[in-house]
Amino acid sequence: MAGPQQQPPYLHLAELTASQFLEIWKHFDADGNGYIEGKELENFFQELEKARKGSGMMSKSDNFGEKMKEFMQKYDKNSDGKIEMAELAQILPTEENFLLCFRQHVGSSTEFMEAWRKYDTDRSGYIEANELKGFLSDLLKKANRPHDEPKLQEYTQTILRMFDLNGDGKLGLSEMSRLLPVQENFLLKFQGMKLTSEEFNAIFTFYDKDGSGYIDENELDALLKDLYEKNKKEMNIQQLTNYRKSVMSLAEAGKLYRKDLEIVLCSEPPV
Repeated sequence: MAGPQQQPPYLHLAELTASQFLEIWKHFDADGNGYIEGKELENFFQELEKARKGSGMMSKSDNFGEKMKEFMQKYDKNSDGKIEMAELAQILPTEENFLLCFRQHVGSSTEFMEAWRKYDTDRSGYIEANELKGFLSDLLKKANRPHDEPKLQEYTQTILRMFDLNGDGKLGLSEMSRLLPVQENFLLKFQGMKLTSEEFNAIFTFYDKDGSGYIDENELDALLKDLYEKNKKEMNIQQLTNYRKSVMSLAEAGKLYRKDLEIVLCSEPPV
């Protein structure tokens, strides 16, 4: 059980606002690592059952394990045994407009990268608060959702607080990409194979044979293949094509510049 901590807020409500959703998240993601997992997940499931039944404590029987397994099968879309933010948004009765921030804006990672390109206006490798607000506003317009300035402000602040894990008031590409539905999130596929600046410069220079400062689609294809082989990761041709397309949506007229690729492949965007 959750020890002396205060009761988890709002689990009994029929609809949650963006801010309430965030409070629930922060309550259960006790170590702040961006997932509800292990003991946190057990606490969350117990409290959720309790709130939904309104009938005092559930006994920790085999029944609990079974129910929890069913629950995870239903909601843990990427089967990693933990619940992430976008998965929690599907579990809780979160207000529809705010939910949209997680779902309907991007059908694919290519669209996501195009949106990123549009909103990271200064090419810093980050989206800052004012840029994020524009991103969310366009998102809601695209879905024909009425929204007012205070709501937009609330969504912007909530998403910043959710995803801005290092608290610098802006979102990096990998932080922002957690808004994507899991199956589409090709950036997650690069986790565990991020390059240091030195490695990146060496690999980019190798493929940018003529030293022009950019590579084309075929060179990117070869670069991604090599990166996958080097990291001994499985990769089918369809996935590779999708990733290449996604990354190429950062290119200008078929030219992918060093700085744009560095944002995707390095742990830290270029300063």
